[in-house]
Amino acid sequence: MTEDTSSLCARVYDWFGLDWLADNAQAFVATPLRILLIIVVAAVARLLINRSIRRLTSRTASGQVPTILKPRRTKNGNQNHQQVVEQVAARRTQRAEAIGSVLRSFASIVVFFIAIVMVLGELGINLAPIVASAGVVGVALGFGAQNLIKDFIAGIGIILEDQYGVGDVVDLGEASGTVEAVGLRITRLRDVNGVVWYARNGEVLRVGNKSQGYAQVVIDLPVTHDTDLERCRTVMQEVGDAVYAEPEWAEVILGEPESLGVEAITPQAIVMRLQVRTTNADQWRVGRELRMRLQERFAAEGIRIPVVVAPTAVGPT
Repeated sequence: MTEDTSSLCARVYDWFGLDWLADNAQAFVATPLRILLIIVVAAVARLLINRSIRRLTSRTASGQVPTILKPRRTKNGNQNHQQVVEQVAARRTQRAEAIGSVLRSFASIVVFFIAIVMVLGELGINLAPIVASAGVVGVALGFGAQNLIKDFIAGIGIILEDQYGVGDVVDLGEASGTVEAVGLRITRLRDVNGVVWYARNGEVLRVGNKSQGYAQVVIDLPVTHDTDLERCRTVMQEVGDAVYAEPEWAEVILGEPESLGVEAITPQAIVMRLQVRTTNADQWRVGRELRMRLQERFAAEGIRIPVVVAPTAVGPT
């Protein structure tokens, strides 16, 4: 019996005066106290770590708005960009909460795993076979569930990097549509036909986000080769400015429309381009309105759009 054990036995005997309790002081007193201490330290450590993670995520969620999305001094002041700023703040908050939840779960697992190992060690259980068995099981699960692990890691990256979020219109390759849910394993989206698609995050190799932050409406209109191009460009600019001047559309158009002029020249037509920056939720509505007004104005100005005649098939003679 070691000196520490003898001292503990003597103290227990002095306190309680029981021979059997003094003889088993190590098992009945020292070990339970150590286990209790381990549990208390683990609980406190988990509490402190979770509190630190919450503070970090809260600071991230209330961070500065990116410079490109800050309100600029236009005729409508901050109203033009208010929706964009709110969307950016909401996305940042959702992303911070999701990452904070993952970090807290991971920290809890690590803390409790270390605590369990230390408790087993206090109980005198040989940990070598358990660790070896856990290693074998971990390798087997790693090979068998590597796609699942890949999906989870990719999901964490998607959320952390804010590649897309709920409500975004994205193109994932074979599937495109509006995102309805983003999880750590899969992404659910619905296309224009109402079909729901489930995409594994680990299989998403590239993402085209059509509605993140702001959207760019680009309208290319073909005109005939004998068109007065400068007049056509002016007409397109006037149509864009007229829409921008209306209060209904000024709230969703984030900047003055730009008539860029000739975009392409082909044997069939000359392509003229008009470009407008809008909020992501209203890009299609703004595009449809501009196309309708451009068509009406072109007809009034006598600007002709070429008619492409499909070649007729020639049968055998």
